[in-house]
Amino acid sequence: MNSPLPLFVADQVRAMEADAIASLGLTGYELMGRAGAAAWQALHRRWPQVSRIGIACGPGNNGGDGYVLARIAKAAGCQVQVLVAPGASHGGVDAMRAASDWREAGGITRAFDGQLPEVELWVDALFGIGLARPITGVAQAIIERINASHLPVFAIDVPSGLDCDRGNAGRACIRAALTLSLLAAKRGLYTGPGCDVAGEVLFDPIGLPDTYLARFPPSALLYRPGDLVAGLTPRHANAHKGEHGHVLCVGGEMGMGGAVRLCAEAALRAGAGLASVATRTEGVAAL
Repeated sequence: MNSPLPLFVADQVRAMEADAIASLGLTGYELMGRAGAAAWQALHRRWPQVSRIGIACGPGNNGGDGYVLARIAKAAGCQVQVLVAPGASHGGVDAMRAASDWREAGGITRAFDGQLPEVELWVDALFGIGLARPITGVAQAIIERINASHLPVFAIDVPSGLDCDRGNAGRACIRAALTLSLLAAKRGLYTGPGCDVAGEVLFDPIGLPDTYLARFPPSALLYRPGDLVAGLTPRHANAHKGEHGHVLCVGGEMGMGGAVRLCAEAALRAGAGLASVATRTEGVAAL
């Protein structure tokens, strides 16, 4: 059976970042550089013909990733437009350095004035895992205009406005065609509305080995069809129910008798030879 994908919440990812800096001799800006490079590779693989790119950069490290991507894309010959909220100040030295490197490379940053530049694709680098409030004001307006443009959107790490722990989407939330989850796979991308707003989700460990990531216990595990099918044993043509296990399903609280029935049906569909249900007398009718 293939290994399931470990999923993490924001606090765990922040701890992993801090540990990587402390124990692996990396700097925050080196991690940001790796993130921006991984984002460019994912974007270019998905949209190799795109030459006019808009990047909405926020004030934090997610915005810093966007500036790194902008610089790499510009060096590759793309026309890059970086859009920011007027008056936004960078929240950390790494993001400030990324913005400075972008300007030194000849890049131009424009403040959002209600209109979007003419581009073929948008990159969402507004807010990452650190967002803990609803998005309002100019940032909300930028998100609404990008969503209304009907252009493909590539989200770096998480779509802005998505709770990366629970998968809840705020009133203002980017709807991405592709999301690249960096360093660790974020739990909220695979549950609830997160599944809809994230689009296709890719994961890049930005150069950290599997042995390093395995040190951190995940918040959840994502089992995909391929992870489970490989572990199923072949079934002979003359097999009978006595050879494939007996599953007992216990449940069926008042008014919820259908749940234990679904459990039993799922057990049979998954290959159990026999499934029995233990439930309240009142729940027998639901079976």
